[in-house]
Amino acid sequence: MVKRRSGPGLAELADEQDGRALADESAELWDPAYTGVARDLLTAAVRCFARSGYHGTTTRDIALRAGLSPAALYVHFTSKESVLFEIVRSAHEHALAEIRVAGAPGADATATLSELMSRHTAWHARHPVAARVAQLELSGLTPEHYEQVVAIRRATADLFRKAVSRGVEDGSFAVSEVAPVVRAMLSLSIDLVRWYRLEDGDSPEKLGRLYGELAVRMVRA
Repeated sequence: MVKRRSGPGLAELADEQDGRALADESAELWDPAYTGVARDLLTAAVRCFARSGYHGTTTRDIALRAGLSPAALYVHFTSKESVLFEIVRSAHEHALAEIRVAGAPGADATATLSELMSRHTAWHARHPVAARVAQLELSGLTPEHYEQVVAIRRATADLFRKAVSRGVEDGSFAVSEVAPVVRAMLSLSIDLVRWYRLEDGDSPEKLGRLYGELAVRMVRA
């Protein structure tokens, strides 16, 4: 039986130093199959990884952050890497689901691209902790897990490519090469995980609208 520890661990003390810097809604991303202690471990891990990096975090750090005994993680996960994979996979799948609904029936290429960029940006701003880990800690994944995540990333890029290509075909967009433009858009949207905090500046929705406008300006004839 997993024994819960009382009192703050090292990660709690670090959180006090970070203030509100790690606040977000990561816990809503975890698969419903993970309940109780497993969910607590995922939430603790995503904060540890965001603050110290995957390689700079130990399983002990994660367990202490969750208020558990050092060996607790192995009761629910096979390894630290399996925890990282669950976080990265879940974040990418939720971000993809968010943009798949972009583009109402009959919407033109401009409106579709704007909504894609807006939704993609707002999602990453709304979940800055999980998004930071998902985007910056890929090197910690095994080759097999990395390929699974890459497949999701390709599906995301494909939606942008289709929207831009459609605009090029109907004359709305003046783009000579679609792929580099899409990479630039995704880089712009994703890079906010390096600096954005929910407590500072514009709301995710406002930031999303701004980035949506910027994406259209990048391609408009």
